[in-house]
Amino acid sequence: MKSRRLFTFLLASLSLIAATPAPDPARAGMDPAQLARIAPRMTAFSSDQSISGAVTLVMRKGTLAHFEAAGWQDIETRKPMAKDAIFQIMSMTKPFTGVAIMMLVEEGRVRLSDPVENLLPEFRGQWVIATEENGVRTMKKPSRPITVRDLMSHTSGLSPAAPGIANIMVTMDRTLADACLIYSQQPLEFEPGSRWKYSNTGIAVLGRIVEVQSGMPFEKFLETRIFQPLGMPDSHIFLPASKHARLAPVYVQKNSKLVKAGANILAGDPLQFRKDAKYSGPEHAMYSTAADLAQFYQMMLNQGTLNGKRLLSPASVETMTALHTGDLKAGHNPGTGFGLTWEVTKENLGTLTGQSIGTFGHGGAFGTYGWVDPKKQLVGVFLVQLEGDVKPSRDAFVGMANSAVIP
Repeated sequence: MKSRRLFTFLLASLSLIAATPAPDPARAGMDPAQLARIAPRMTAFSSDQSISGAVTLVMRKGTLAHFEAAGWQDIETRKPMAKDAIFQIMSMTKPFTGVAIMMLVEEGRVRLSDPVENLLPEFRGQWVIATEENGVRTMKKPSRPITVRDLMSHTSGLSPAAPGIANIMVTMDRTLADACLIYSQQPLEFEPGSRWKYSNTGIAVLGRIVEVQSGMPFEKFLETRIFQPLGMPDSHIFLPASKHARLAPVYVQKNSKLVKAGANILAGDPLQFRKDAKYSGPEHAMYSTAADLAQFYQMMLNQGTLNGKRLLSPASVETMTALHTGDLKAGHNPGTGFGLTWEVTKENLGTLTGQSIGTFGHGGAFGTYGWVDPKKQLVGVFLVQLEGDVKPSRDAFVGMANSAVIP
């Protein structure tokens, strides 16, 4: 029976790939001449070795408007970038973890206001750092325990991984359960809800909650509850060997040239394909493609549904993408704050590349980025693999895509 289901899914996946429509800018209400400028601009960034290559995708009103590959997937072998290249999307994984939590919220298994200690008993009795000076640390009991919402909005105060496990996002050599047990024994850095600090450990704990409350491994939950229903055949936590050749290597700048990254980057040497990895990395471990990611973002734009399959209610989408950090200094980009695992544009400073207030999205450590602009009914995906500054190429793409919208 399992083999039959797998075969059926593979057939459906192949049909989906074959049925990917040609871009239709006019139907999407976008300027084809403006969109046609994107690929040459990305090629120019590749030519001057700002990036190795890129895959860019734009959808509007549910219609594919632009989908191109530019530059090189592998510079050394002169392998051109392909539209179906697979990327390590790193922190773009986080909203998938958030959606998994919201699905459990809708099933009544989790509440956003739940203290984490009620769901994972190892978190009972946490302390918070009161003072730390001249190597002396004093601690106190927090005014309240951390909640699921705190984890999702990066306001929990949960500390980075402790020495001894600090490299887990590189080595990936412990299970999620083992890692979260260690995270639970670390003191909080600040009172829950009082500050915003981006927390990889906090998102990892959300993934562990998914495992405990659903009764299945985190990676299996994503596969069966999100990837398969949305038609995302090339999205994985652990990349199958049959797809290794499609993986885009990560590059770094060295002496003004791009060279392949080694083993010291997040998730280790990309071309070792995380051999023997145990850690499912709810904060950073996904592989995916532009076409797959567009499915996920379109589901969010559609208020939780895609192709007749509903993953979330409109109420859950609204809750996730609302601003939850208020006046706290939050977010990675100017003019943004945070919702629940989504970065949200909240003021005019965040609109300089043409994004509307209310746009939500997320980036990844190797330059990947995706966003949803409900006001423009626009979805955008930008995929590169560079450990370094990609903002010039990323912002160029985002601005060019937004300027192609015909009101």
